[in-house]
Amino acid sequence: MDDSYIFPIKYTEPTQYYTFQEAFSPEEIELILELMGDLPFIEGSTKGKTEDGYRRSSIKWVPQEETFKWIYDRIGEMAIEANDECWEFDLHSMPERMQYTEYYEDGGQYNWHLDIGPNELSQRKISITIQLSDPSEYEGGNLELLKGAIPLSCPKGKGTAVLFPSYILHRISPVTKGTRRSLVLWLGGNHLK
Repeated sequence: MDDSYIFPIKYTEPTQYYTFQEAFSPEEIELILELMGDLPFIEGSTKGKTEDGYRRSSIKWVPQEETFKWIYDRIGEMAIEANDECWEFDLHSMPERMQYTEYYEDGGQYNWHLDIGPNELSQRKISITIQLSDPSEYEGGNLELLKGAIPLSCPKGKGTAVLFPSYILHRISPVTKGTRRSLVLWLGGNHLK
């Protein structure tokens, strides 16, 4: 039998997440927090809508400008490595601004959701969360992925980056003490492939 029509198969891990333990150093995190200081807070929403209890957070949109370029560049490099190791998505864009988020102990959370959806959200392929708070500074506030019947809690050390496909159901569990701070960004391209 002629094997010329058989293509080699490389298997990927479509529900795997990928981490970097020290995506940013403590000194870099201090600089990031300082840079976030001048940006205005708005209430976190879902597709432009606020729903009491579903998402409770304060966010800042980080401009894609020279001051923040080194942060965008670092995250982009991490996404390329994770994508090469796990998913092999066709990536070619970082169309959205990064989001700085704070969840407070008064019930701050973001219930179960996907990062993909219609219109511009259909471009998202990789979601990236970078922990800016030390775990000792808050309780609760776990990034959890639902890859099966039981939620999986992701690592949450200060400076840790967690990257995962945007089609995975996930949440930030309620913060019961302190404040959880993070950066979130999405990379993508055209139709999911």
